[in-house]
Amino acid sequence: MKSKLLLGVYLFGTASLAFALGVTPKGSREIPKNRKAPELKVDATPIAEARAPVVASYADVVDPIQKAVVSVYSKKIVREQLAINPFTGRIIGGGQREEDGLGSGVVVSADGYILTNNHVVEGADELKVLLADERELTAKVIGADPKTDIAVIKIDAENLPTVLLADSDHLRVGDVVFAVGNPLGIGQTVTMGIVSAKGRNVKILEEVGGYESFIQTDAAINMGNSGGALVDAKGRLVGINSAILSPSRGNIGIGFAVPINLAASIMRSLVEHGVVVRGYLGVTPSVITPEDGESLGLPKNIRGIAVDEVPKGTPAEKAGLKVGDVIVALDDKPITTVGEMRLMIAQLAPDTKVKLKIFRKGKEQVIEATLGKLDERPDLILPGVDATPLSSATDEQRRRSRQLADGLLITKVDEGSLYSDRLVEGMVILQIDGEEVGDVATARALLTPGRHSLLVFHRNGPRRVPLDVK
Repeated sequence: MKSKLLLGVYLFGTASLAFALGVTPKGSREIPKNRKAPELKVDATPIAEARAPVVASYADVVDPIQKAVVSVYSKKIVREQLAINPFTGRIIGGGQREEDGLGSGVVVSADGYILTNNHVVEGADELKVLLADERELTAKVIGADPKTDIAVIKIDAENLPTVLLADSDHLRVGDVVFAVGNPLGIGQTVTMGIVSAKGRNVKILEEVGGYESFIQTDAAINMGNSGGALVDAKGRLVGINSAILSPSRGNIGIGFAVPINLAASIMRSLVEHGVVVRGYLGVTPSVITPEDGESLGLPKNIRGIAVDEVPKGTPAEKAGLKVGDVIVALDDKPITTVGEMRLMIAQLAPDTKVKLKIFRKGKEQVIEATLGKLDERPDLILPGVDATPLSSATDEQRRRSRQLADGLLITKVDEGSLYSDRLVEGMVILQIDGEEVGDVATARALLTPGRHSLLVFHRNGPRRVPLDVK
């Protein structure tokens, strides 16, 4: 990652310190039926807003959390590729070596569920957890989400000390916080600072299309702190420490933690489903400027997100949202950026009913929408078939498509797809049952089970392709 100041964002939890967040950790993915996420202890009350008396010690605050923070040790077997020595002709390499990683974790249930970072456990062949009482136990990966850098692991144990969760939405800049973890492998360490900022998006997870709304803190965070606890002055868990911004890989007082509200929602989905199931509204949004707001008839000082596109068949279209609407709040929570809206919806489960406060032609309305399920393969139009609008295709792809102005370009057809005998990579879908197709959502809505007629362009020109959708 480059910047004008040559700063780097470091995810401190593995030996390689890499950004490879797109790889799912090794481990069991067989999800038992009817598995329920653990009941978390939550205290949602905010820190008192009145001026607090001088505090001489925070020992009673941090003592309980220290018992629930663990060290996480990973071992990865790296297999080296074979090569030929050009001078001797002898085969070299082909062996294997071990890479050891270090991170932290937070026990959130008495029966052994632990929150940590995805980058702490990704690719691990073996995981060990060292408890505060010096017991070392083997852990297994329950699930991981590269898009938030959160993972859930589990150890076989009972009656473990656990943390109390706060409502991280109530955090304020200036609140005192403590970072608890195992930096540099020297042993459990507590550092102190304040909340420096909220809702930070520093593009750590940009390559995987991630969701960022980090708590920024100046509590010292170093290698090995990843996955550890960020705690408020009441000893409640407010975040999972994840990364630092630094020119030297050392702490300079800019650390980032995943808010516990987000981490807990990810954990529940991973435990119950093995994957993260996210809500989906289905609009193409954009930020509006004050000038835009005036032209749209918005009252002064009202900020929101403009709706630029509402594809057919989406929850947004079914709820009655229209192009030109301005969404200003979701369930009474103000929305000012596209990232805020995307994160709010992604944290909600499919089939959740939400209330959208909108302005349409200058008049305020409230619309109720029922969220759908976000498809993590957004270009999938049929099982095993990916496509993209020609307007989003590369110059080379458009050249091969004879510079067609509009249509849906098939970019991939899996070998085992039921439709590989009719649809091929490079084919452009122009119409489905006589209706023009320019986006993936429209194609999905039209390709219902049954027989369809597709007008496609491929190689020498347009032709009709009959298709039975199972």
